[in-house]
Amino acid sequence: MAVRAGVVVTGTEVLAGRVSDQNGPWVAGRLLEMGVDVAHITVCGDRPDDMTAQLRFLADQRVDLIVTTGGLGPTADDLTVATVAALYGRDLHLDVELEQRIDAIVQRWRSRMSTATDSEPLRAGIRKQALVPEGAQSISPTGTAPGVAIPANDSGTLPAVLILPGPPRELQEMWPEALQSGPVAEVLARRVKIRQDTIRAYGLSEADLAATLRTAEREVSGFGDLEITTCLRLGELEMVTRYAESSAAAYKDLSVQMEKHHGRQMFSTDGSTIDDIVATRLAGHRIATAESCTGGMIAARLTDRAGSSAYVIGAVVSYANEAKTGLLDVPAAMIEEHGAVSEQVAARMAEGALSRVGVDIAVSTSGIAGPGGGTDLKPVGTVCFAIAVADRPTVTRTLRLPGDRASVRALSTTAAMHMLADALGAVPAD
Repeated sequence: MAVRAGVVVTGTEVLAGRVSDQNGPWVAGRLLEMGVDVAHITVCGDRPDDMTAQLRFLADQRVDLIVTTGGLGPTADDLTVATVAALYGRDLHLDVELEQRIDAIVQRWRSRMSTATDSEPLRAGIRKQALVPEGAQSISPTGTAPGVAIPANDSGTLPAVLILPGPPRELQEMWPEALQSGPVAEVLARRVKIRQDTIRAYGLSEADLAATLRTAEREVSGFGDLEITTCLRLGELEMVTRYAESSAAAYKDLSVQMEKHHGRQMFSTDGSTIDDIVATRLAGHRIATAESCTGGMIAARLTDRAGSSAYVIGAVVSYANEAKTGLLDVPAAMIEEHGAVSEQVAARMAEGALSRVGVDIAVSTSGIAGPGGGTDLKPVGTVCFAIAVADRPTVTRTLRLPGDRASVRALSTTAAMHMLADALGAVPAD
Protein backbone atom coordinates (compact mmCIF):
# COMPACT_ATOMS: atom_id res chain seq x y z
CA MET A 1 0.00 0.00 0.00
CA ALA A 2 1.18 3.52 -0.73
CA VAL A 3 0.02 4.92 2.62
CA ARG A 4 0.36 3.22 6.02
CA ALA A 5 -1.12 4.21 9.36
CA GLY A 6 -0.95 3.22 12.99
CA VAL A 7 -3.48 3.75 15.79
CA VAL A 8 -2.62 4.43 19.45
CA VAL A 9 -5.50 3.91 21.86
CA THR A 10 -4.68 5.65 25.14
CA GLY A 11 -6.25 5.16 28.54
CA THR A 12 -5.33 3.12 31.57
CA GLU A 13 -8.99 2.11 31.85
CA VAL A 14 -8.77 0.50 28.39
CA LEU A 15 -5.43 -1.15 29.14
CA ALA A 16 -6.82 -2.58 32.38
CA GLY A 17 -9.91 -3.94 30.64
CA ARG A 18 -12.39 -1.77 32.54
CA VAL A 19 -13.47 -0.18 29.24
CA SER A 20 -13.62 -2.02 25.92
CA ASP A 21 -11.84 -0.37 23.02
CA GLN A 22 -14.32 0.71 20.37
CA ASN A 23 -12.13 3.36 18.76
CA GLY A 24 -9.21 1.33 17.43
CA PRO A 25 -11.29 -1.02 15.23
CA TRP A 26 -13.57 1.81 14.12
CA VAL A 27 -10.71 4.07 13.04
CA ALA A 28 -8.91 1.16 11.36
CA GLY A 29 -12.06 0.23 9.46
CA ARG A 30 -12.57 3.76 8.15
CA LEU A 31 -8.92 4.05 7.08
CA LEU A 32 -9.00 0.69 5.31
CA GLU A 33 -12.13 1.74 3.42
CA MET A 34 -10.20 4.75 2.13
CA GLY A 35 -7.25 2.69 0.92
CA VAL A 36 -4.94 3.31 3.88
CA ASP A 37 -3.12 0.23 5.16
CA VAL A 38 -3.38 -0.01 8.95
CA ALA A 39 -0.16 -1.58 10.19
CA HIS A 40 -0.71 -1.55 13.98
CA ILE A 41 -3.25 -0.80 16.70
CA THR A 42 -1.59 -0.36 20.08
CA VAL A 43 -3.00 0.34 23.55
CA CYS A 44 -1.14 2.18 26.27
CA GLY A 45 -1.92 3.74 29.63
CA ASP A 46 -2.01 7.42 30.51
CA ARG A 47 1.75 7.68 31.04
CA PRO A 48 3.83 10.06 28.91
CA ASP A 49 6.81 7.71 28.64
CA ASP A 50 4.67 4.80 27.46
CA MET A 51 2.78 7.00 25.02
CA THR A 52 6.03 8.37 23.63
CA ALA A 53 7.35 4.82 23.23
CA GLN A 54 4.27 3.87 21.18
CA LEU A 55 4.65 6.92 18.96
CA ARG A 56 8.34 6.19 18.38
CA PHE A 57 7.55 2.55 17.61
CA LEU A 58 5.04 3.50 14.93
CA ALA A 59 7.42 6.08 13.49
CA ASP A 60 10.09 3.36 13.26
CA GLN A 61 7.58 1.24 11.29
CA ARG A 62 7.56 4.00 8.67
CA VAL A 63 3.87 4.74 8.91
CA ASP A 64 2.67 7.92 7.22
CA LEU A 65 -0.03 8.75 9.76
CA ILE A 66 -0.58 8.07 13.46
CA VAL A 67 -4.06 8.41 14.92
CA THR A 68 -4.35 8.66 18.69
CA THR A 69 -7.58 8.38 20.65
CA GLY A 70 -8.21 9.57 24.19
CA GLY A 71 -6.41 11.73 26.73
CA LEU A 72 -7.86 15.10 25.65
CA GLY A 73 -9.93 15.99 28.69
CA PRO A 74 -9.37 18.62 31.40
CA THR A 75 -7.94 16.33 34.08
CA ALA A 76 -4.32 15.74 35.07
CA ASP A 77 -4.11 12.34 33.36
CA ASP A 78 -5.20 13.74 29.97
CA LEU A 79 -1.73 14.15 28.52
CA THR A 80 -1.89 13.22 24.85
CA VAL A 81 -1.51 16.69 23.34
CA ALA A 82 1.36 17.67 25.65
CA THR A 83 3.12 14.34 25.09
CA VAL A 84 2.90 14.50 21.30
CA ALA A 85 3.94 18.16 21.29
CA ALA A 86 7.02 17.37 23.39
CA LEU A 87 8.06 14.53 21.08
CA TYR A 88 7.65 16.73 18.01
CA GLY A 89 9.45 19.68 19.64
CA ARG A 90 6.45 21.99 19.33
CA ASP A 91 5.60 24.45 22.09
CA LEU A 92 2.00 24.70 23.27
CA HIS A 93 0.16 28.00 22.93
CA LEU A 94 -3.26 29.08 24.11
CA ASP A 95 -5.80 29.44 21.29
CA VAL A 96 -8.02 32.15 22.76
CA GLU A 97 -10.81 31.71 20.21
CA LEU A 98 -10.83 27.96 20.87
CA GLU A 99 -10.89 28.61 24.62
CA GLN A 100 -14.00 30.76 24.17
CA ARG A 101 -15.71 28.06 22.11
CA ILE A 102 -14.99 25.39 24.71
CA ASP A 103 -16.17 27.73 27.47
CA ALA A 104 -19.47 28.28 25.64
CA ILE A 105 -19.95 24.52 25.32
CA VAL A 106 -19.23 24.01 29.02
CA GLN A 107 -21.58 26.81 30.04
CA ARG A 108 -24.42 25.32 27.97
CA TRP A 109 -23.82 21.96 29.62
CA ARG A 110 -23.70 23.51 33.11
CA SER A 111 -26.96 25.40 32.51
CA ARG A 112 -28.72 22.15 31.72
CA MET A 113 -27.24 20.60 34.86
CA SER A 114 -28.29 23.63 36.97
CA THR A 115 -24.74 24.21 38.20
CA ALA A 116 -24.01 27.89 37.92
CA THR A 117 -20.98 28.10 40.22
CA ASP A 118 -17.76 28.91 38.38
CA SER A 119 -14.39 27.84 39.74
CA GLU A 120 -10.70 28.18 38.99
CA PRO A 121 -10.27 24.41 38.42
CA LEU A 122 -13.01 24.62 35.80
CA ARG A 123 -11.32 27.58 34.11
CA ALA A 124 -7.98 25.80 34.24
CA GLY A 125 -9.50 22.72 32.61
CA ILE A 126 -10.92 24.80 29.78
CA ARG A 127 -7.56 26.52 29.22
CA LYS A 128 -5.80 23.15 29.20
CA GLN A 129 -8.05 21.86 26.44
CA ALA A 130 -7.42 25.01 24.38
CA LEU A 131 -3.63 24.51 24.27
CA VAL A 132 -2.54 23.75 20.70
CA PRO A 133 0.99 22.83 19.52
CA GLU A 134 2.75 25.40 17.35
CA GLY A 135 2.07 24.76 13.67
CA ALA A 136 -0.77 22.32 14.41
CA GLN A 137 -4.37 22.60 13.31
CA SER A 138 -7.20 22.30 15.84
CA ILE A 139 -10.38 20.42 14.97
CA SER A 140 -13.74 21.62 16.27
CA PRO A 141 -14.83 19.90 19.48
CA THR A 142 -17.90 17.66 19.37
CA GLY A 143 -17.82 17.37 23.17
CA THR A 144 -15.56 19.75 25.04
CA ALA A 145 -12.22 18.45 23.72
CA PRO A 146 -10.96 19.60 20.30
CA GLY A 147 -8.94 17.36 18.05
CA VAL A 148 -5.47 18.28 16.82
CA ALA A 149 -3.66 17.52 13.56
CA ILE A 150 0.13 17.86 13.50
CA PRO A 151 2.17 17.63 10.28
CA ALA A 152 5.17 15.35 9.87
CA ASN A 153 8.48 16.82 10.94
CA ASP A 154 10.83 18.27 8.33
CA SER A 155 13.26 15.35 8.45
CA GLY A 156 10.51 12.79 7.81
CA THR A 157 11.40 10.77 10.92
CA LEU A 158 8.06 11.53 12.60
CA PRO A 159 4.83 11.14 10.60
CA ALA A 160 1.70 13.24 10.70
CA VAL A 161 -0.40 12.76 13.84
CA LEU A 162 -4.15 13.07 14.24
CA ILE A 163 -5.18 13.39 17.90
CA LEU A 164 -8.82 12.52 18.56
CA PRO A 165 -10.97 12.31 21.73
CA GLY A 166 -11.72 9.07 23.53
CA PRO A 167 -15.55 8.98 23.73
CA PRO A 168 -16.59 7.06 20.57
CA ARG A 169 -19.48 9.37 19.74
CA GLU A 170 -17.26 12.45 19.90
CA LEU A 171 -14.55 10.79 17.84
CA GLN A 172 -16.93 9.61 15.13
CA GLU A 173 -18.64 12.98 14.83
CA MET A 174 -15.24 14.67 14.56
CA TRP A 175 -13.96 12.27 11.90
CA PRO A 176 -15.18 14.07 8.72
CA GLU A 177 -13.59 17.39 9.71
CA ALA A 178 -10.44 15.60 10.87
CA LEU A 179 -9.98 14.09 7.41
CA GLN A 180 -10.12 17.57 5.88
CA SER A 181 -7.46 19.01 8.17
CA GLY A 182 -4.30 19.98 6.30
CA PRO A 183 -1.83 17.44 7.75
CA VAL A 184 -4.25 14.53 7.30
CA ALA A 185 -5.48 15.57 3.86
CA GLU A 186 -1.86 15.78 2.66
CA VAL A 187 -1.27 12.16 3.69
CA LEU A 188 -4.54 10.91 2.21
CA ALA A 189 -3.76 12.60 -1.11
CA ARG A 190 -0.91 10.10 -1.57
CA ARG A 191 -3.01 6.96 -1.17
CA VAL A 192 -3.65 4.53 -3.98
CA LYS A 193 -7.30 3.92 -4.82
CA ILE A 194 -8.17 0.59 -3.27
CA ARG A 195 -11.22 -1.58 -3.73
CA GLN A 196 -12.52 -3.86 -1.02
CA ASP A 197 -14.94 -6.70 -1.67
CA THR A 198 -16.47 -9.13 0.78
CA ILE A 199 -17.79 -12.62 0.22
CA ARG A 200 -19.74 -14.28 3.03
CA ALA A 201 -20.53 -17.98 3.28
CA TYR A 202 -22.39 -20.14 5.78
CA GLY A 203 -21.47 -23.75 6.44
CA LEU A 204 -18.09 -23.43 4.69
CA SER A 205 -15.05 -24.65 6.59
CA GLU A 206 -11.78 -22.73 6.73
CA ALA A 207 -9.98 -25.83 5.44
CA ASP A 208 -12.15 -26.00 2.32
CA LEU A 209 -11.71 -22.29 1.67
CA ALA A 210 -7.95 -22.62 2.11
CA ALA A 211 -7.89 -25.40 -0.46
CA THR A 212 -9.79 -23.23 -2.95
CA LEU A 213 -7.42 -20.33 -2.39
CA ARG A 214 -4.43 -22.60 -3.03
CA THR A 215 -6.02 -23.63 -6.32
CA ALA A 216 -6.71 -20.00 -7.19
CA GLU A 217 -3.11 -19.10 -6.42
CA ARG A 218 -2.05 -21.47 -9.21
CA GLU A 219 -4.78 -20.65 -11.70
CA VAL A 220 -5.57 -16.94 -11.26
CA SER A 221 -3.19 -14.54 -12.95
CA GLY A 222 -2.29 -11.70 -10.59
CA PHE A 223 -3.45 -13.57 -7.48
CA GLY A 224 -0.43 -12.27 -5.57
CA ASP A 225 -1.71 -8.70 -5.95
CA LEU A 226 -4.85 -9.53 -3.95
CA GLU A 227 -4.74 -8.98 -0.19
CA ILE A 228 -7.09 -11.64 1.21
CA THR A 229 -8.13 -12.00 4.85
CA THR A 230 -10.58 -14.55 6.21
CA CYS A 231 -12.52 -14.68 9.46
CA LEU A 232 -14.76 -17.41 10.87
CA ARG A 233 -17.39 -15.99 13.19
CA LEU A 234 -20.58 -17.64 14.47
CA GLY A 235 -20.55 -20.23 11.72
CA GLU A 236 -20.12 -17.64 8.95
CA LEU A 237 -16.90 -17.44 6.98
CA GLU A 238 -16.01 -13.97 5.73
CA MET A 239 -13.44 -13.39 3.00
CA VAL A 240 -12.38 -9.77 2.53
CA THR A 241 -10.20 -8.92 -0.47
CA ARG A 242 -8.46 -5.59 -0.95
CA TYR A 243 -6.84 -4.74 -4.25
CA ALA A 244 -5.85 -1.91 -6.54
CA GLU A 245 -8.04 -1.06 -9.52
CA SER A 246 -5.44 -2.62 -11.79
CA SER A 247 -6.11 -6.01 -10.17
CA ALA A 248 -9.86 -6.01 -10.74
CA ALA A 249 -9.58 -8.78 -13.35
CA ALA A 250 -7.73 -11.01 -10.88
CA TYR A 251 -10.46 -10.54 -8.31
CA LYS A 252 -13.13 -11.34 -10.87
CA ASP A 253 -11.33 -14.61 -11.70
CA LEU A 254 -11.09 -15.41 -7.98
CA SER A 255 -14.83 -14.79 -7.62
CA VAL A 256 -15.46 -17.29 -10.40
CA GLN A 257 -13.40 -19.87 -8.51
CA MET A 258 -15.35 -19.18 -5.31
CA GLU A 259 -18.68 -19.56 -7.08
CA LYS A 260 -17.52 -22.75 -8.76
CA HIS A 261 -16.44 -24.44 -5.52
CA HIS A 262 -18.66 -22.86 -2.87
CA GLY A 263 -21.65 -21.32 -4.62
CA ARG A 264 -24.11 -23.23 -2.44
CA GLN A 265 -22.59 -21.91 0.79
CA MET A 266 -22.07 -18.32 -0.38
CA PHE A 267 -24.94 -16.05 0.66
CA SER A 268 -23.42 -12.63 -0.02
CA THR A 269 -20.96 -11.25 -2.56
CA ASP A 270 -21.69 -7.55 -2.08
CA GLY A 271 -20.86 -7.26 1.60
CA SER A 272 -24.47 -7.66 2.80
CA THR A 273 -24.82 -9.44 6.12
CA ILE A 274 -27.43 -12.09 6.81
CA ASP A 275 -29.24 -9.49 8.91
CA ASP A 276 -29.35 -7.16 5.88
CA ILE A 277 -30.72 -9.95 3.71
CA VAL A 278 -33.39 -11.00 6.20
CA ALA A 279 -34.49 -7.39 6.71
CA THR A 280 -34.81 -6.87 2.96
CA ARG A 281 -36.77 -10.09 2.44
CA LEU A 282 -39.11 -9.33 5.34
CA ALA A 283 -40.54 -6.36 3.41
CA GLY A 284 -44.26 -7.06 3.04
CA HIS A 285 -44.24 -9.73 5.78
CA ARG A 286 -45.08 -9.85 9.48
CA ILE A 287 -42.88 -11.99 11.72
CA ALA A 288 -42.88 -13.33 15.27
CA THR A 289 -40.42 -15.47 17.19
CA ALA A 290 -41.01 -18.30 19.67
CA GLU A 291 -37.78 -18.91 21.55
CA SER A 292 -36.68 -21.25 24.28
CA CYS A 293 -32.89 -21.76 24.44
CA THR A 294 -32.12 -18.48 22.62
CA GLY A 295 -34.15 -16.51 25.16
CA GLY A 296 -35.16 -13.68 22.82
CA MET A 297 -31.82 -13.33 21.02
CA ILE A 298 -33.43 -13.79 17.58
CA ALA A 299 -36.02 -11.11 18.34
CA ALA A 300 -33.27 -8.81 19.61
CA ARG A 301 -31.31 -9.32 16.40
CA LEU A 302 -34.35 -8.69 14.22
CA THR A 303 -35.18 -5.48 16.08
CA ASP A 304 -31.59 -4.22 16.20
CA ARG A 305 -32.14 -1.98 13.19
CA ALA A 306 -34.30 1.06 12.71
CA GLY A 307 -37.51 0.40 10.84
CA SER A 308 -37.91 -3.17 12.10
CA SER A 309 -41.31 -2.27 13.57
CA ALA A 310 -42.62 -2.53 10.01
CA TYR A 311 -42.29 -6.30 10.13
CA VAL A 312 -41.51 -7.52 13.68
CA ILE A 313 -44.83 -7.91 15.48
CA GLY A 314 -43.89 -9.75 18.65
CA ALA A 315 -41.92 -12.44 20.41
CA VAL A 316 -42.62 -15.18 22.92
CA VAL A 317 -39.84 -16.49 25.16
CA SER A 318 -41.34 -19.80 26.23
CA TYR A 319 -38.51 -21.13 28.37
CA ALA A 320 -40.56 -23.41 30.62
CA ASN A 321 -42.75 -26.21 29.29
CA GLU A 322 -45.85 -24.62 30.81
CA ALA A 323 -45.14 -21.47 28.80
CA LYS A 324 -44.88 -23.51 25.62
CA THR A 325 -48.24 -25.05 26.42
CA GLY A 326 -50.03 -21.97 27.77
CA LEU A 327 -48.70 -19.33 25.38
CA LEU A 328 -48.05 -21.29 22.18
CA ASP A 329 -50.58 -24.13 22.39
CA VAL A 330 -47.97 -26.89 22.37
CA PRO A 331 -49.78 -30.01 23.68
CA ALA A 332 -48.38 -31.23 26.99
CA ALA A 333 -48.68 -34.78 25.67
CA MET A 334 -46.39 -33.90 22.76
CA ILE A 335 -43.74 -32.57 25.12
CA GLU A 336 -44.10 -35.69 27.25
CA GLU A 337 -43.76 -37.98 24.22
CA HIS A 338 -41.00 -36.25 22.24
CA GLY A 339 -39.34 -33.96 24.79
CA ALA A 340 -39.21 -30.17 24.74
CA VAL A 341 -36.11 -30.37 22.53
CA SER A 342 -37.63 -31.98 19.46
CA GLU A 343 -38.61 -30.97 15.97
CA GLN A 344 -42.25 -31.77 16.77
CA VAL A 345 -42.31 -29.29 19.65
CA ALA A 346 -40.32 -26.67 17.72
CA ALA A 347 -42.84 -26.93 14.87
CA ARG A 348 -45.80 -26.43 17.19
CA MET A 349 -44.04 -23.47 18.87
CA ALA A 350 -43.62 -21.73 15.51
CA GLU A 351 -47.17 -22.55 14.47
CA GLY A 352 -48.45 -21.30 17.80
CA ALA A 353 -46.64 -17.99 17.36
CA LEU A 354 -48.01 -17.76 13.83
CA SER A 355 -51.62 -17.99 15.01
CA ARG A 356 -51.37 -16.36 18.45
CA VAL A 357 -49.44 -13.26 17.32
CA GLY A 358 -51.18 -13.04 13.96
CA VAL A 359 -48.26 -13.07 11.53
CA ASP A 360 -47.43 -14.82 8.27
CA ILE A 361 -44.02 -16.21 9.27
CA ALA A 362 -42.60 -17.38 12.59
CA VAL A 363 -39.34 -18.93 13.74
CA SER A 364 -38.77 -21.07 16.83
CA THR A 365 -35.88 -22.61 18.76
CA SER A 366 -35.74 -25.24 21.48
CA GLY A 367 -32.44 -26.69 22.59
CA ILE A 368 -29.93 -27.65 25.24
CA ALA A 369 -27.44 -24.81 25.64
CA GLY A 370 -25.68 -26.39 28.62
CA PRO A 371 -23.59 -26.83 30.54
CA GLY A 372 -26.01 -29.40 31.95
CA GLY A 373 -29.16 -31.05 30.67
CA GLY A 374 -27.66 -33.17 27.91
CA THR A 375 -28.22 -36.89 27.35
CA ASP A 376 -26.66 -39.51 25.09
CA LEU A 377 -29.54 -39.07 22.67
CA LYS A 378 -29.64 -35.29 22.96
CA PRO A 379 -26.24 -33.98 24.04
CA VAL A 380 -25.49 -30.40 24.99
CA GLY A 381 -25.58 -28.31 21.84
CA THR A 382 -28.65 -30.04 20.39
CA VAL A 383 -30.99 -27.36 19.05
CA CYS A 384 -34.23 -27.82 17.12
CA PHE A 385 -35.53 -25.10 14.81
CA ALA A 386 -38.75 -24.53 12.93
CA ILE A 387 -40.03 -22.02 10.39
CA ALA A 388 -43.79 -21.74 10.04
CA VAL A 389 -45.23 -19.87 7.07
CA ALA A 390 -48.91 -19.25 6.50
CA ASP A 391 -50.42 -21.78 4.05
CA ARG A 392 -47.15 -23.70 3.71
CA PRO A 393 -45.71 -26.80 5.38
CA THR A 394 -43.63 -26.05 8.47
CA VAL A 395 -39.90 -26.62 8.00
CA THR A 396 -37.85 -28.11 10.85
CA ARG A 397 -34.18 -28.78 11.45
CA THR A 398 -31.93 -30.12 14.19
CA LEU A 399 -28.31 -29.08 14.68
CA ARG A 400 -25.55 -30.21 17.04
CA LEU A 401 -23.69 -27.01 17.85
CA PRO A 402 -20.27 -26.82 19.52
CA GLY A 403 -18.95 -24.69 22.35
CA ASP A 404 -20.12 -23.40 25.69
CA ARG A 405 -23.54 -22.03 26.56
CA ALA A 406 -22.89 -18.60 25.06
CA SER A 407 -21.55 -20.12 21.83
CA VAL A 408 -24.49 -22.48 21.42
CA ARG A 409 -26.98 -19.66 21.88
CA ALA A 410 -25.11 -17.34 19.51
CA LEU A 411 -24.70 -20.05 16.85
CA SER A 412 -28.39 -20.93 17.19
CA THR A 413 -29.37 -17.32 16.56
CA THR A 414 -27.25 -17.18 13.41
CA ALA A 415 -28.64 -20.51 12.20
CA ALA A 416 -32.18 -19.23 12.70
CA MET A 417 -31.39 -16.11 10.67
CA HIS A 418 -30.14 -18.23 7.78
CA MET A 419 -33.21 -20.46 7.92
CA LEU A 420 -35.34 -17.32 7.81
CA ALA A 421 -33.45 -15.98 4.81
CA ASP A 422 -33.94 -19.27 2.93
CA ALA A 423 -37.62 -19.45 3.81
CA LEU A 424 -38.28 -15.83 2.88
CA GLY A 425 -36.45 -16.28 -0.42
CA ALA A 426 -39.07 -18.86 -1.38
CA VAL A 427 -42.09 -16.86 -0.22
CA PRO A 428 -43.32 -13.84 -2.19
CA ALA A 429 -44.18 -10.71 -0.23
CA ASP A 430 -47.84 -9.69 -0.02
